[in-house]
Amino acid sequence: MQTPYNPPHDPLVILHDDADVIAVDKPAGLLSVPGRGEHLADCLIMRVQKVFPHALLVHRLDRDTSGVMIFGLNPHAQRTLSMQFQERQTKKMYVARVWGVPEEKAGTVDLPLIVDWPNRPLQMFCHETGKPSVTDWRLLKDQGETSRIRLIPKTGRTHQLRLHMLALGHPILGDPFYGHEQSQAFPRMMLHAEELRVKHPENGQSLRVWAKAPF
Repeated sequence: MQTPYNPPHDPLVILHDDADVIAVDKPAGLLSVPGRGEHLADCLIMRVQKVFPHALLVHRLDRDTSGVMIFGLNPHAQRTLSMQFQERQTKKMYVARVWGVPEEKAGTVDLPLIVDWPNRPLQMFCHETGKPSVTDWRLLKDQGETSRIRLIPKTGRTHQLRLHMLALGHPILGDPFYGHEQSQAFPRMMLHAEELRVKHPENGQSLRVWAKAPF
């Protein structure tokens, strides 16, 4: 169940800043963009634009996911970066803590996803009409009842990583939508966008932005 919106008031953490691009470390619990209603107005893009008035949205992270988000500082940069996301030319790596320990050390989840309309924003698996959704994963550390996992999404569907780990039987800790009572009994969702690689919109060179997971 989604909890009431009480966004954190952490100072803005700037990871990269040049004439065309900025990247910041989004805290968990903060919307990427405004929601419906005045009570959901506070969000990352508004906070970024207070410091960088020309910042333009390129992509999003779920409210409860923390980590690297990148913004264009002019329309050309926004278009170029957005196209890289659309054409899957970016490289994204996440780290998560999940319930239980996978028997295998690594693997790939290939399960199509579609919005669960009666229960939106929840998503669900659907082999008939779902959109292709693929995630590579690797066990980083066995922590007893829980484990630390590296996640590399090959597609960018809503709630993809959360549902794919659920499908493995290892829901992400603190996920308010997917999981069970034990996995949800954590103060935040343990999913963090740790690394993002894109081509710089001005010179085409590889740009790597990294933010250490806070858990």
